[in-house]
This record gives sequence, C-alpha cells and structure tokens, in this order.
Amino acid sequence: MKKQTKSINPATKKSIGSSQLHSVDDLKKMINNAREAQHLWEKYPVGQRVKHVLKIRDFIVNNIDRIAETISRDNGKTRIDALGTEVLPAAMAITYYCNNAKRFLKDKSIHGGNIILINKRSKIIRVPYGVVGIISPWNYPFTIPFSEVVMGLLAGNAVILKTATETQMVGLILKEAVESANLPEGIFNYINLPGKVAGDAFLDCGVNKIFFTGSVAVGKYLMERAAKYLTPLCLELGGNDAMIVCEDADPYRAALGALWAGFQNAGQSCGGVERIYVHEKIYDQFMGILKNKIENLNVTYDLEFNSDMGCLTTQKQIDTVKLHIKDALKKGAKIFAQSKFDKGFKYKNFLPASVFVEVNHDMLLMRDETFGPVVGVMKFKDYKEAIQLANDSYLGLTGSVWTKSRSTGDELARQIKAGVVTVNDHLMSHGLAETAWGGFKESGIGRTHGKQGFDEMTQSLTIVKDILPLVKRNLWWHPFNKKLYNGLKGALNLLYSRKISIKLSSLVDLLKILPRIFIKE
Repeated sequence: MKKQTKSINPATKKSIGSSQLHSVDDLKKMINNAREAQHLWEKYPVGQRVKHVLKIRDFIVNNIDRIAETISRDNGKTRIDALGTEVLPAAMAITYYCNNAKRFLKDKSIHGGNIILINKRSKIIRVPYGVVGIISPWNYPFTIPFSEVVMGLLAGNAVILKTATETQMVGLILKEAVESANLPEGIFNYINLPGKVAGDAFLDCGVNKIFFTGSVAVGKYLMERAAKYLTPLCLELGGNDAMIVCEDADPYRAALGALWAGFQNAGQSCGGVERIYVHEKIYDQFMGILKNKIENLNVTYDLEFNSDMGCLTTQKQIDTVKLHIKDALKKGAKIFAQSKFDKGFKYKNFLPASVFVEVNHDMLLMRDETFGPVVGVMKFKDYKEAIQLANDSYLGLTGSVWTKSRSTGDELARQIKAGVVTVNDHLMSHGLAETAWGGFKESGIGRTHGKQGFDEMTQSLTIVKDILPLVKRNLWWHPFNKKLYNGLKGALNLLYSRKISIKLSSLVDLLKILPRIFIKE
C-alpha cells in the first residue's frame, strides 16, 4: 500500500482524511505526460479552453457548502472566512479570467518608432511556457492556487499543482474541481510531495516555470536553485503590512478595518495588518473603539458560523507567534487589549486576539512577519514620520491608508513601498481578480492576478515583418563603401540635426543610397 499523508483538523486535532504521497519519479512521469499533452492543448482556440474551464465554476457553485467546510476543517479558519475569502473569490476569479482570456492573449501590434524604418511592422504574441509548476501554501489553500491554475490553463499551459502538506483535503477537493472540467489527459496534474523536496524536484524534473507562495527563506532558496537551469520564478513571499490612520479618518471604520485585516484567519494572512500607525489627534478615539471590538470578539472552537476567529494551523506558527510576543514583552511592550480566552482551553491551536502598545521597530513583532492574531500600534505626529515607519521594513507586500480625503489617500499611498496599497480598506485586494497581486523588496518577484498575473503565464514573442515589396536588401547591408557611410550619416542628421542646412544636404546623401535596396549586386 502506498504511503499516505494524514490530514488533521487543527482546531480539534481529529483526523479528517488522508492523501496519497507521491514520489519524485511520479512527478517526472507527470511532467513528461504533461509536456506531450500541452503541445495539443495550446493549439485549442481560446474559446474552447474557456468552455472547459468554466465547468470548474459550475463545480464550485454546486459544492459551496462542501468546499467551505473542507477548508474550515483542514485549515482551522471559520466557515464564514472560508466562504468569504476563498470560495466566493475563486468563483469571481474564474469568471473574470474566462471573460478576458481572449483579450489578454490577443496579438498586439506595435506602433512604428521611426520613419526611416517605416517598412518594418512588429507585433507581440503570447506563447505559453509549457508546463508550469504551482507550489501553494496552507493559509489560503483553495483560493491562492486556484487563480494560478485557472490562468495557467487558459493561457495554454499544462499545470502541475502541489498544495501544502498541512491542507491536503483542500488540495484534493481543488483537484476534483479542476478535473470536473474534463480537460485532456495530462493537462492538469496533482502531486503530493513533502515541502522540503518539492521545489528541488520541480526544478530538477524540468518544469518551465514555478509559481511559489510561501516564506522568504524558501523563496530565496528556490531562486538560488533555479539559477542552475535559468528557470523563471514568480514568488509571492512574506508580508509585514503597515496601516496608516490619518487624523481625518473615520475612527470606527478604521478600527473595524484593523479588526478584520489583523485577525481574519487568525492573522495568518501575508497581506494582513501587522503594524498600525495612528495620528496622535485620533489615537485615543481609535484605540478605544479597537479595544471594545477586540474584547468582544467571540473566539470559540466551534468554527461553524458564530465564531469570529479560528485557530492557527500549525504548531510551528504558534511557536513563532509566541516567540514574537515574548520578545515584545521583554523589550517593554504592553498588552492593550485582548479577546476573551480561557487559558485552560483544551484546544491548543487557539490564541487570543491581542493588541500591543509601547512597541518599537527593535521588536520582532514590528520587524518581522508574525503571521498570527497580534498587532502592534504606534502613534505618529506627522505624515513624513508615518511614511518612514511604514517603509521601515525589508518586506513590502501591501499597506493601507485611512482618510476621508481622496487626495491625501492617493498622496500617501504613492509613498508606501509595497506592491498593493488600499485606501480605507485592507486585506481584500487579493479578492479582486482584475488587480495585480505581488510585493516589493523581499516580499517577492512577479505578479499574480489581473492582466499582469495572466501575462506571467506566457512569454512574449515579437514578430517583425518587412511590408515593402520588391526589396532586395536592407539599406545597411553589404557591400560597404564611402557612399553608404555618408548616406547612413545623412539619415542620422536628417532625423536629429538642429540645423536646416545640414538636414538638406543630408537628405541628398540619403537619397543617393536609397535605390540600392531594390538592386541586385
């Protein structure tokens, strides 16, 4: 009997199923079969590929409750989180990409750049990479890989999907969803490999591009290994997102936004709020509302419908969060507000939602990605200080500005060094299929989602045609002589000299060599 990966509900520690563990040899066979199948798949008209892929949306609509329950049980998030941040965005994403695939893949003509070369016409066509590998994380186990799978297929690639070991039940239902599209055999493949071998195996077995979502450390490792093959990577790595609350912000909306973006999915969101900077004039009002909301959060092991926050997914992540809390307290931070929590709670993966004050950037809590139900809050006096604090991080995935002024929101957003900045919202742009997703600095390379993300699934091929009939040679071809030199120099002066007399004499030199393009010598 082949080895199995057991899936455990992190909230209850009960077994919820198992998934067959594959080998590197299995991956090699998948890639070889996928490569053969892809040559035919890319020849399918885009409209035909769309018809196949739209069947996946039908599967989602017909299995909403089952998918949401599987995500909740496998990951530990609430049922409402599973539905609102994973199932619904997936359905919207597939609609968007199917509606726009033809436009994204359409040949694009390039406007001529110079009258001297007016006979040259160029266009860009999009060519699928071939076999793309997708390595996805456990925090959003359905929606993160889903869009990448859909875009990869629509672009004409074959796809190899490896989901996180911790959330194999979600991976299997995602596999079922994609297979409902009745794709040609070999076009979509699901592999269950341990995370420690998956990246190396994908590279060594010859995938044409890797899409990886995960930690900065692993992303750097993959980039180093990929250099051996020059395999292109799209990396979506960590986040340590800053939230700037301006003096004219609506304190109630901003506090509820912090509650949502800081503690949804128990804080296990790379694009969630981790650092909050509040203008001194609104600080007390904002903090009072946030304290009230945090202390009235309903955190319970029952993740069905009434719990406001789920649990952490892995013991490793719990250890990281506790380390950051311990470090902050040791360096002088104070707990300002905390959700009600029975310390004798028998389900150990649950941690209380916590707000820390008297924090600074020497603390792990503010410097590194905590990835848990913890936020730190600092006060600022002016916007120059706020921007400096927000940008004081080696990460730059997303950020947010909270203000009633559109101009202030836009001005500050432009100064934040992050891939996505929202105004009066946070942790939702990943659900906008039309909006590119990705980060600055060590938060990653490349983009997923939107047209930019779709373009990551293809390479650009430029085709240049000469449209002038009867041409025998280009102007600058052999044989060489002084007359040719003077004529080419004349072209340069005719285009760019500022003196009329030089332009006129140069035109004569150019006209002397123009007939050579039609003459055999």
